[in-house]
Amino acid sequence: MRQVLVILRHGGGDPTFRTDDDGTVWRGILTPEGPATLRLRQALDGRVHAAAWGSGATWALDSVPAMLGADDDPTGFEPQHDVVADLHRRHRHWRITCTGLVMESLVPAIIEQKVTGQEAFAGFRALVHRYGERAPGPGVERRLWVQPSAATIRTIPSWEWLRMHIDPARSRAVVTAARVASSLERTVGLPSDEVDRRLRSLPGIGVWTSAETRFRAHGDADAVSFGDYHVAKNVGYALTGTAVDDEGLAVLLEPYRPHRYRVQRLVELGGLHRPRRGPRMAPRTHLPARRP
Repeated sequence: MRQVLVILRHGGGDPTFRTDDDGTVWRGILTPEGPATLRLRQALDGRVHAAAWGSGATWALDSVPAMLGADDDPTGFEPQHDVVADLHRRHRHWRITCTGLVMESLVPAIIEQKVTGQEAFAGFRALVHRYGERAPGPGVERRLWVQPSAATIRTIPSWEWLRMHIDPARSRAVVTAARVASSLERTVGLPSDEVDRRLRSLPGIGVWTSAETRFRAHGDADAVSFGDYHVAKNVGYALTGTAVDDEGLAVLLEPYRPHRYRVQRLVELGGLHRPRRGPRMAPRTHLPARRP
């Protein structure tokens, strides 16, 4: 269960996602019917027990099967590389999540554009803590939060985005998306190509951001994170022993259509990556200091 859901966590300190020592997952979700606290606990026999609180509880519970990958269909997925076949065997129970909530995935994806993970996750935490709300019911005790609504995001002034270390290019893209949030939410269930076209028609949303949103919110098994700093290099190294660029990744994954993202995620689940050399990219220091 956690293997399926962990892709919904944005950094170890994500205030909308908590995990207990026994593997129980807690999520703070802003559903179309209101905020909800969702608790998912997997029994030894594999069954998942779900409970939810808040005005969005019913919606959250109804979304659990798809969230756990019940709608994901790996039929036709034929590994073309020995390492992919091995990963597929080792993670045969893994499925692609489908939350059905576009803004929930799109907002953090935009914030994560072209910055270090440390900076992106800190910006997302700041946004949730300042403009989100406490998750209902036991979510309060779990220190669980719900992302701010699109209506709230539209009211955040430009200087507050800077104080959260979210620069104007990214904040404008988030606010622009929030202005058409209802239309974006209606893309759930549409063909992948059409969803991609509609997302990328918005300023500031490109190939990478669209893919990061689609494989979470839409359960798109073919949404590859082209443009990522690591993905092409790591997948190329895992499959061929040599790091590749986006063009090389496209060639490698072409035989896997419409399951190209499945390969990307299996490599990630297997912990496979190219050897790391040199210092990590440092966070930027020219933005205003965060307020306590």
